[in-house]
Amino acid sequence: MTASRAAAPRGDAAEATGAGEATGTADTIDASRVTDATEPAEASGATDAADAFMARVSAVIPAYNAERHLAACLASVLAQRGPFALEVIVVDDGSADATAEAARRFAGVRCIRQANGGPSAARNAGIAAAAGEFVAFLDADDRWEPGKLARQVTLLRAQPEVGFCSTAARVVDAEGRAVADWPCLADPASLPEALFLNGAAIAGSTSGVMARRTLLLEAGGFDTALRGFEDPDLWMRLAARARYACIPEVLTTVVRTPGSVSSRLPRMRAATLASYRKNRALLAPDRRGRWWHAACAGALTDYAKAAWRSGSRARALAWTLEALARAPLARGRLALGLLAVMLRGGRL
Repeated sequence: MTASRAAAPRGDAAEATGAGEATGTADTIDASRVTDATEPAEASGATDAADAFMARVSAVIPAYNAERHLAACLASVLAQRGPFALEVIVVDDGSADATAEAARRFAGVRCIRQANGGPSAARNAGIAAAAGEFVAFLDADDRWEPGKLARQVTLLRAQPEVGFCSTAARVVDAEGRAVADWPCLADPASLPEALFLNGAAIAGSTSGVMARRTLLLEAGGFDTALRGFEDPDLWMRLAARARYACIPEVLTTVVRTPGSVSSRLPRMRAATLASYRKNRALLAPDRRGRWWHAACAGALTDYAKAAWRSGSRARALAWTLEALARAPLARGRLALGLLAVMLRGGRL
């Protein structure tokens, strides 16, 4: 998990590079950018991959300059056991290091190489290449705990109305020290509304989610234009089509790596608001007016606080004023309180 995703307001910003205003236009999932791929190996985690009654899971791991972390990540994947056949796909997203070579040291791992397009383009390439009924995502610096896939496969097989699920997660620092818990959403039925209020509503996010591949394809995959908010954007679209469930046991470990997020805040803010505009129609009709504006204002105050803490004070003031203008009744007290602290030069 990169610093931008760990530190971002609204909970879940992907590790994005590049700049510019987000447009909210989703790319079609395809593997056209694939330049090199090994043949898929025989599945692990099962005794007979040809068993018609056995689920098949495709683990999709986007990797960019991940040579240092990939061994621990893959070890946690290949240690998974349960009633499924396992396909492991690492998408090397234009790495300059030996990420591909590190992946190929593991038997049973397929490595796809493509020009750098960002983590969501890599995940989309993995979805396109996947043969599994279920797709489970994992970032290259994160890990799964034993039994994670088995619990999720059992849940999805038992509840066909559930289209995607995740697990509670533990957030650790680069040295493995526990930093925070990431519990399940109290009311999964509150989606997609909850994601307009908190981008981290899906515990574990891209390292915790397993989804039906047909649902991912129907929803169009990750929107690569939304650098910094593509994960919750996809969860919104999945939740509008199928139920979500969360396993309360901590089965995902998310690694928070150090780094600065301040330079990415404008892009992340733009991506969040673009996603809110794009997905406004997914809300109930009575939530598309004042409630939606209040949700936008809430996102703006979150980004304003992050900007203030990073030293971008003019930006923080501007975003707080924007939040006040968007929802003076619903978010006015919050915005005015933030302005008062900022004008005093206080800490947030």
